[in-house]
Amino acid sequence: MAVLLGIHPVREALRARARAFQYLAVSRNRRDARIGELMRLAREQGIPVRVEMAAALDKLAGSPRHQGVVAVVAAKALAALEDLLAAPPAGVAGLLVALDGIEDPHNLGAIVRSAAAAGAGGVIVPARRSAPLNETAARASAGALEHVRVAQVSNLAAALEKAKQAGYWIVGLDAAAPQPLWRQDFPGATLLVVGGEGRGLHELIRKRCDFLARIPLQPGVASLNASAAAAVALFEIVRRRWSASAAERK
Repeated sequence: MAVLLGIHPVREALRARARAFQYLAVSRNRRDARIGELMRLAREQGIPVRVEMAAALDKLAGSPRHQGVVAVVAAKALAALEDLLAAPPAGVAGLLVALDGIEDPHNLGAIVRSAAAAGAGGVIVPARRSAPLNETAARASAGALEHVRVAQVSNLAAALEKAKQAGYWIVGLDAAAPQPLWRQDFPGATLLVVGGEGRGLHELIRKRCDFLARIPLQPGVASLNASAAAAVALFEIVRRRWSASAAERK
């Protein structure tokens, strides 16, 4: 079992109905409209609701930063890579994100949030050298983790090869790439690869990419945070596709 802390992660988990809830615990000292909404959603789904003292919630959460609500839930169900490649959900068709060595759960959650906002069909993470899908990641995603399919793979390089076979172009973000992101074509289904904090892409993963692109930065700024870079790149891909589609409609 796992725990979710805070209004947004718990609300999105209740709305998504993608996880089994053991129970919802709310603080005896906090009763407002947002807590009331969570209690209503839980009871509508037959989820037990416990009213606890703040100290009991602190102990359950392992932290006082729970906003008066803690949910005890099943771990997030992982998707199969084949499902991500074969059946993208509604949104931006043929857009996936792969993470190469993102070890900070805050960055993982923030990237998941950007992926959800951009309409990506899912996120691929390696089994090793990756942040866990824990409550920190869920909180950083502001609940978006409940709405994004995540596939965990034992070999990221092999997963990229499978994506190529499924028709995806692999685009890696690399600060040393000669081609700026703004000049990169996105001819079809695209899998964006984001490297880890400080290290960037591993050499084996870099070699699996069809294209490498960099985000142009002003002098004095060496790099962007991994989650910020992922957000910039995702929305540039979406913008370029929207522009191309609009041009075709004229």
